[in-house]
Amino acid sequence: MEAPASSAEFNTPAPAETNINGVPIASAAINNLLQGASVWSVALTLLAACVVYDQVMYIWRKGKIAGPMFKIPFMGPFLESVYPKFESYHAKWYSGPLSCVSVFHKFVVIASTRDLARKCLNSPSYLRPCVVDIAIKLLRPTNFVFLDGKRHSDFRKGLNGLFTRRAMESYLPGQEAIYDRYFKRWVELSKSGKAQPFMPEFRDINVALSCMTFCGNYISADAVANITENYVNITAALDLVNFPIIIPFTRTWYGKKSADFVLATFETCAQQAKDAMALPDAVPMCILDFWVKSMMDAKEWGRKVEAGEVDAKAPGAPAIIRDFTNKEISEALFAFLFASQDATSSATTWMFQLLADRPDVLAKVREEQMTVREGDIFKPTTMDLLDNMPYTRAMVKETLRYRPPVLMVPYEVKKDFPVTDSYTVPKGSMVVPTLYPALHDPEVYPDPDNWKPERWIEGDAEKQLKNWLVFGTGPHYCLGQHYAICNLMFMAAKAAMHLDWTHYPTPDSEKIKVFATIFPEDDCHLVFTPRTELFA
Repeated sequence: MEAPASSAEFNTPAPAETNINGVPIASAAINNLLQGASVWSVALTLLAACVVYDQVMYIWRKGKIAGPMFKIPFMGPFLESVYPKFESYHAKWYSGPLSCVSVFHKFVVIASTRDLARKCLNSPSYLRPCVVDIAIKLLRPTNFVFLDGKRHSDFRKGLNGLFTRRAMESYLPGQEAIYDRYFKRWVELSKSGKAQPFMPEFRDINVALSCMTFCGNYISADAVANITENYVNITAALDLVNFPIIIPFTRTWYGKKSADFVLATFETCAQQAKDAMALPDAVPMCILDFWVKSMMDAKEWGRKVEAGEVDAKAPGAPAIIRDFTNKEISEALFAFLFASQDATSSATTWMFQLLADRPDVLAKVREEQMTVREGDIFKPTTMDLLDNMPYTRAMVKETLRYRPPVLMVPYEVKKDFPVTDSYTVPKGSMVVPTLYPALHDPEVYPDPDNWKPERWIEGDAEKQLKNWLVFGTGPHYCLGQHYAICNLMFMAAKAAMHLDWTHYPTPDSEKIKVFATIFPEDDCHLVFTPRTELFA
């Protein structure tokens, strides 16, 4: 008979009770559970957990602002951003002062009222321009438009001399040469008498105008043709929210390739301008020339001050700006092209369509031209002449108000942004101030959905500065806004004198297509005929 176990032996757990082949029971139980589960069940469990997390984060970020109650898992309304509809945007703007969507990893808050839009545009300590996700990759992260604070303001100081009255006067002859070339082309294209969509032509003329104004004769005709042909790839890449990475042979990939060519071309032109402006008696004729001349003048003034030849604050002192590298100049010019090309093409398309549909307005533009030119339709256009075209200016400004080319301006949230007393936009989100509602506010612009140039002369539209957000406001307002309006005025004035054109409406003529900016859905079907012997 065995001796009874001692109390110590009785209290010591048997190895078999705590270990199974040397493995603790808890671990063994988990192993058994995992062995009994299929790979698919584990994957589905993880997927379900991710979906729940995605929904919870969306609902938490959304708070009480307008927006879908739930998010389509992960992708959200991605397909809507790939094929945007103006009607969807419009409904979102008027769903509430603040509304939201979430696409992939990006939570987007839309600010729709005038005051909320202005607050966003004037909050650089919280927000940083991002245009759209892909734009940073196209323009490059080092581009001045993405700089903050003092770095941004210091860079912009170097650009102030590019859109002075004297500089803009120098750009006019080159612009007129482009008008002449394209107006003749439009007449040739219309000789059959068959209407065709002219939106692509309006895009082309604006690329050519930008290249001439920016680079003058430094850019070759072949390079202009390449940029003109392929810039549409850049526009096509500008969805509000893109797939997070650039995939070969997608729209963003083709857009990146086109952007690379533009940047390389502008960088070469920048060096050519530096070489040319270093020659004795060089006269600036394009933006590159004026920029380089400003750098040279600042450097020479600094040398004189250091040598004691002049006082630093003596009368006639130039703007003191730093030297800019060819890369910096190239990126800035691309930013100008990026900001102006689609917007001006949109405005040009709507302007020609609206003038054709309203012969009474076109007649007033022509009457004004005959007056300011004293009956000489071949009189060269000058800044003084443009200053004396109040009706033509009113027509252009009303076109920009009625069909604002830029609907929204996306910003990245650098830190939690208290956009209202009751809602804070989380850090890392995108906030999008919307400009359209402010420009269609019936309390500010009576009968806002009708095109009325007279409101800028007979009404008080000119006084509504808070609502005039066509060119933005705050530290990132558009530097070239005066140039843009004068360019459209010059184009309309010259066309009114020398061309007739007829619009052939379709059921889609008044529908709005969103393609980075906005265009008529049918791309504006026109026929041009010569009015004078200049384009006969």
